[in-house]
Order: sequence, then C-alpha cells, then structure tokens
Amino acid sequence: MSLWRGEPLVLASKSAPRRALLEAAGIPLVIDPADIDERAAEMATPKEAASPEGAALLLARAKAMATAARNSGKLVLGADQTLALGNERFSKPKSREAAREQLRKFSGKTHALHSGIALVRDGNVLFETVSSAHLTMHQLTDAFLDGYIAAAGDRVMQSVGAYQLESVGVNLFEKIEGDHFTILGMPLMPLLAYFRKSGMIVS
Repeated sequence: MSLWRGEPLVLASKSAPRRALLEAAGIPLVIDPADIDERAAEMATPKEAASPEGAALLLARAKAMATAARNSGKLVLGADQTLALGNERFSKPKSREAAREQLRKFSGKTHALHSGIALVRDGNVLFETVSSAHLTMHQLTDAFLDGYIAAAGDRVMQSVGAYQLESVGVNLFEKIEGDHFTILGMPLMPLLAYFRKSGMIVS
C-alpha cells in the first residue's frame, strides 16, 4: 500500500537532492525542469525579490508556473534556493577559482540559506513556503581550500554555496543551525504537512 494518493507530482527542478528527498518520502515524480530567466522574474516584482527569502519564494513560484503552463491539470512543485552573507547575495560560481574566492568570503562567518517551494495547479498557487538555515564555516586555510576543491571537483559549480552538505562539503562547517532538508533545497516537513492536510498522503 502506498501512502501517496493520486497522480505523480511534477517536479519543476533537475536537482538530484530534491528528487531524492521526495522519492525517499514515497512521492512518485515526473521531472520537468523549468527554464526561466531568473533575473527577469526578479525584476518583474522587485519588492518581493529585495530580500533573499522573498527571492527564493518568488523564483520557486515562477518555476512552478512555467512548468504548470505545459502540464494542464497536473500538480507541479517549484523550488529555489538563495544564499546570503549579510546583505550580499551569491549565485553559483562559474569556475573553480570563483568558488575558491566565494569560500574565502564565507571563511569563519555565518551565511544563510533560504529555500522556497511553491505548489501550483493550472496557474493557481495551492501552497508555498520558505525556510531558512544558518551555517558557520571554519576558518579556511589555503591548504584546506586546495584539498577541498581537488576533492569536490566541478561539483563546486553545481550549488550556490560551492558545496554539497551531503558530500565532502560537510568538512567546511563548524556549526549548522536549521533543517537538513532546507539546506538541501527542499523544506520537506511543511510540504508533507500540506499533503496530509489536503488528503494527498494517507493520514
């Protein structure tokens, strides 16, 4: 017997960690990543995009809407994550050297990850939320950065923080405050609570 009721959820993301978390929770998926101009989406609603939390939710919603437009009647989940160090926001580094410079900025400091999700059907937002986590890095020496970037390889360019916490990136951190699912880009507990409340998961 499955806990999930109904058709598979359409995930508007190609993120392997997000897919793995949802599948591990017993939710059947169809993967249909959104392809949007994120900067244009932020410029369209600058007030909401002004904060990292607002931007994460805005982009999650925009991705869900874009994918829902070609999936009539389907339940679509969009997700996005932003990273901020103080008032400065960061994007995925475009090279290993850019990742090194970014990690130097994070060294010995606490940055915030904000993960937003939006659940959409036929252009209607059924549920959305944003969750935050705070991560403090060790003081990173040049020798450590050499070893870390060699071990992580091009994966440093695959995430906004230049690390995957579920992999060698865990060595960067002194302290982590927040939900593990949020750090991986999927605020899973509030999403599952919505599914139970709405009858999509057996309760």
